[in-house]
Amino acid sequence: MNPSRRTVLIAATAAAFLPTPATAATSKATEAATTATPPTPPYAAYFYPDSFPSGSPGTGITWRSLKTWSAAGDPDLAFNAASVPLAARFTPTPANTTARSGQARVQSLVSFGPTSSNPSQGSATADYYALTHWAYLDELVFWGGSAGEGLILAPNAPVVDAAHRHGVPVLGNIFLPPTAYGGQLQWTRDLVQKDSAGHFPLAAQLVALAAAYGFDGWFVNAETSGGNTALGTDMLGFVTELKSLAAAQGQRVTWYDAMTVNGTVSWQGALDSQNQAFFQAADDMFVDFRWSTSTLASSGSKAVQLGRSRYALWAGVDVESNGSNTSVNWDAIVPAGSAHVTSIGFYRPEWTRNHLPTTRTPGDFHAADDRFWTGRSLDPSQPDSTDPWRAPAVSVADRSTVSAVPFASVFNTGHGLRWYEDGEVTSDTPWNHLGLQDRLPSRRWALRTAGTRPTVTFDFADAWRGGSSVLVNGTPDQPVVLDLYATRLPISAGTVVELTYRTDAGNVDVELAVATAEPDSAGTAPPYTYLPVDAGDGWSTATVPLTGLSGTIHALGVRLTASAGPVRWRLGGIAVRDAVGTPGAPAAPRITAASGGDLRLAWDAAPGAVRHYTLHRLLPDGSRRFLGATGQRAFYLTGLQPEQGEETARFEVRAVGELYTSSDPVTVTHTW
Repeated sequence: MNPSRRTVLIAATAAAFLPTPATAATSKATEAATTATPPTPPYAAYFYPDSFPSGSPGTGITWRSLKTWSAAGDPDLAFNAASVPLAARFTPTPANTTARSGQARVQSLVSFGPTSSNPSQGSATADYYALTHWAYLDELVFWGGSAGEGLILAPNAPVVDAAHRHGVPVLGNIFLPPTAYGGQLQWTRDLVQKDSAGHFPLAAQLVALAAAYGFDGWFVNAETSGGNTALGTDMLGFVTELKSLAAAQGQRVTWYDAMTVNGTVSWQGALDSQNQAFFQAADDMFVDFRWSTSTLASSGSKAVQLGRSRYALWAGVDVESNGSNTSVNWDAIVPAGSAHVTSIGFYRPEWTRNHLPTTRTPGDFHAADDRFWTGRSLDPSQPDSTDPWRAPAVSVADRSTVSAVPFASVFNTGHGLRWYEDGEVTSDTPWNHLGLQDRLPSRRWALRTAGTRPTVTFDFADAWRGGSSVLVNGTPDQPVVLDLYATRLPISAGTVVELTYRTDAGNVDVELAVATAEPDSAGTAPPYTYLPVDAGDGWSTATVPLTGLSGTIHALGVRLTASAGPVRWRLGGIAVRDAVGTPGAPAAPRITAASGGDLRLAWDAAPGAVRHYTLHRLLPDGSRRFLGATGQRAFYLTGLQPEQGEETARFEVRAVGELYTSSDPVTVTHTW
């Protein structure tokens, strides 16, 4: 990889990524702490293999050794451990005739924040790379690392929870930097050191770390030059053992095309004799950007000759600088008229956020992100064949994880300008926490109408719950059908669908669209049955029985028919259920560390399935103030102040279930 591509990553100052940890969260090993221990903000973990650089770490940086790490001694484990298991996916009939299943896959290497000071559980800003197009992704790499902070990055819990909810595995990153950017060959030797029995102790540590934190394996990127054949042999042995140990834990290993079998660093841009052994030792390989049409063709053929899938090769596409304006030889990877050659490996697609001015809004980001993943048409069912940017939706079939009842979504994207509960603002503080993101519509936005097409967006000006809703805005002169979810939801005698919506302008008749079969062919509409939805004023929740339907729900949508004039219609939530259940309450809430207005809280898990936990402060006048939410069983609060005349602060923790029903609260107090 060219050094120029490291500039943003290696600079330890990425000020735009440094949020204020105001509504972050808490830990599990902190349960051993006492309330006299000053609390500290929890951050995503990062390590050196063993030895440290010379000198002292910079401000806000903690040097840690992976070799000496243990779960029992990790003070931030509960903040950093994912709470959502990797969901199973299915592939519905493709939304268009060009998207294929079973061929090219998509990997993304994403830097969600700096190596150090990357909050474990969200922060008080809406300006965040809130990735939502998971339906096209097959692997996410938590990209980062720098010589002055740490080389091994463990993904933070919000990213893993959001990815897992959509069925996407997440890999931590092992980055051995080029010498031009501070890389030291000793760190490569540290990583591949052997014990007296000839095993690689850091391979076992990496697998243990991923298991404790709940992510899915490692991306190995060795780019420090100066090695020899002996080091290359040790690296191959290390990767082989890492994969063996990882596979036993259901984890994966991806190799980056940099170090060769003779220990030197030489990017091949191909699968060849210089890196074939590493590819065979790993699950996948990221092919450096130096590829060409011929080298990708030969690489795919070589993979097949080795008994491997050609789609285990990710062809690197560098979009850090130009995003969807990048010129790419797409026919070399995903030709339109023949089988795909390899898979796609996007390097730094968070360009969709980073290229925008500092005045950017969540809406600005999602507009750019939709353009990147869906294409210029902004409708995966109607791709623009003249678009020079071949968006993933054009080539790759989307996937879904919506396969069990109950299912609910309030279209929460994982960030917002405010926090809403039942249509009311309960916090006016901007926020991000990707782990709170719902399973979102995969085909954004597939619209079908014979008339004027309205716009459809995630909107942050109002919401039913969380931080966003779906806004349909325009002057439709014919009925409009909006696809929402591809599903595999079983229908029983008592199954109903609930829609929570609001009409802000115009007159709109609303119908629920339900398909109990797949479309006849790719690119055709689901065979919907339309069921009337009761009208209401303000935010309204309509319960629609699935009368006369049986079998399995394959697709859900809405049909909107406007009587005349402009329309602004907002969808705040959808739920499919047989019965309404309320989760049990969490137990044993406690403050594990406190100093002034900074607190660490922890609690024991509520019984049964829990979507997340919410925290509120109970004020002296009896009102409640929303403080935050998290999938983890711990929370960090900072900057709290006593209310007038208040001697003891009271905090309430509730469990929230799949249908957004809340448990009874449990209360913990803090004396000022």
